[in-house]
Amino acid sequence: MSNFTLPGFDLAAFVRATLDEDLGVGLPGGGHDVTAESVIPADAQFSGVMDSRDPIVVAGLPVAEAFFRALDPDMRIDILVAEGAQVPAGSDLMRLKGNARAMLTAERSALNTVQHLSGIATMAREYVDAMGETSARLLDTRKTIPGLRHLEKYATTMGGAHNHRMGLWDAAMIKDNHILVAGSVGEAVRRAREAGVKDIICEVDRIDQIEAALAAGANHILLDNMDPATLRASVQLIAGRAKTEASGGINLDTIAAKAATGVDYVSVGRLTQSAPAADIGLDFTPL
Repeated sequence: MSNFTLPGFDLAAFVRATLDEDLGVGLPGGGHDVTAESVIPADAQFSGVMDSRDPIVVAGLPVAEAFFRALDPDMRIDILVAEGAQVPAGSDLMRLKGNARAMLTAERSALNTVQHLSGIATMAREYVDAMGETSARLLDTRKTIPGLRHLEKYATTMGGAHNHRMGLWDAAMIKDNHILVAGSVGEAVRRAREAGVKDIICEVDRIDQIEAALAAGANHILLDNMDPATLRASVQLIAGRAKTEASGGINLDTIAAKAATGVDYVSVGRLTQSAPAADIGLDFTPL
């Protein structure tokens, strides 16, 4: 069994809840795999191979392993590639041998997870590569599917991105609605600083907002929906007094120009919001 852990993420609880959902635990007539139980003998054994049909960046194989072991603790499972590896189409990712019913029942949950996480990792790698030769780092965002944030943010790191704040608790991010209520950029930042918040990110969409944010104590300026020329001028104005982040309107066609402006970070919500699932399959052979 692989030693897969993420801070704040309960792998066993995730596996159990996902399998319970698929099995209909707690619903009338639920709690079992009707097809596997009616068609496959209880002592039948399968071998299986999980493989990628497209070139991908791999993420999620230890989670898939946990699904299979939850139903057959004695299953033999060999993970064949490392997390974060870039593999060509046709690559074998995992080999399995064990109880046939357990494999069939866990199959969809395991595949869904690896397809989703590998899709995210693959897109993240595409964006990192598109940035070109730059010192800027790619960040993910909070645009994640509820309940999957830890896994999705893990997947972006497998593709070479870095995690932005994990949630609402680990940094203040002052956006336009916070500024609207506070009355000004400077007042919003001042309130966060006086509350004892250490990391204060302030979103600005105009250069003339920057000095007020810095003077009040922001240590990270999010430059929202700015073209490359405005980004470059903003970075020069900030002059290292705070970290700088380009955000908004960023895609594979625009990221290189924005990353080249001197910003410390470029954040892309679509890494977790819009990544297509990787084409990964699992083929079984009766033993």
